[in-house]
Amino acid sequence: MMKTLVGATVGLGAMAVATSAFAADLPMKKGPYTKAPPAVMATVYDWSGFYVGFNAGGGSSRDCWNLISNAGVAVNPAANREGCSGGGGAAVGGQVGYRYQMANWVFGVEAQGDWANFKGTNRNLILPNVSDRSQTNGFGLFTGQVGYAFDNILGYVKGGAAVVGDRYDTFNTNTNVMLDRANTTRWGATVGAGIEYGFAPNWSVGVEYDHIFLGNKNLNFVAAAGAPAMTHRINQNVDIGLVKLNYKFGPGFGMMR
Repeated sequence: MMKTLVGATVGLGAMAVATSAFAADLPMKKGPYTKAPPAVMATVYDWSGFYVGFNAGGGSSRDCWNLISNAGVAVNPAANREGCSGGGGAAVGGQVGYRYQMANWVFGVEAQGDWANFKGTNRNLILPNVSDRSQTNGFGLFTGQVGYAFDNILGYVKGGAAVVGDRYDTFNTNTNVMLDRANTTRWGATVGAGIEYGFAPNWSVGVEYDHIFLGNKNLNFVAAAGAPAMTHRINQNVDIGLVKLNYKFGPGFGMMR
């Protein structure tokens, strides 16, 4: 019995070794090949690059007059406030600029020039038969921008220098005959804000508000015949609202992981 059990055990062991060796010699079964998923890439709007554009809208200019001298005779400006006019009208022009985007932050510079027709008239408070007329014929803005982009939506603030072209005149209220006039170019500062929407790879449209600070300026008026007349100190501020359409050169979309 003992010999029989030993023989059976040895036989089972030999069979197990042989089976393992046979299995090792069999080729490995290949399963289906699965391709690794591609890296996730997001397409985002790219605000970087040079751009040119067109703008249109309107604005108003508030001009407050003080009489400084009358025919060369000095007067006290504090006692000779002539009143203020708030003239409004249309504006149309163009802009050119460059923007650089870093993550969601967008930095830029822009130059803008517009024709304007902001005109207003007020009755002179110290000369009852005289009216004062103020007219802004154009303006230019030279600004830096800082903005934050939500993909193809950009909000920004801006600030810099401004220049305006003005015409002033006085006329007889009853007869409408011009008495004297002055033309001037004034420099000042500007601040503004806007929001822009990229509706195509290279096109964007937006709205913008700008305020121009021009302070006081003494202007020597001349009569119709060219003779020196009154001198007025005029304080001016301008408010502008515009719709802008821009075309950006270069790709409008970029890839970001």
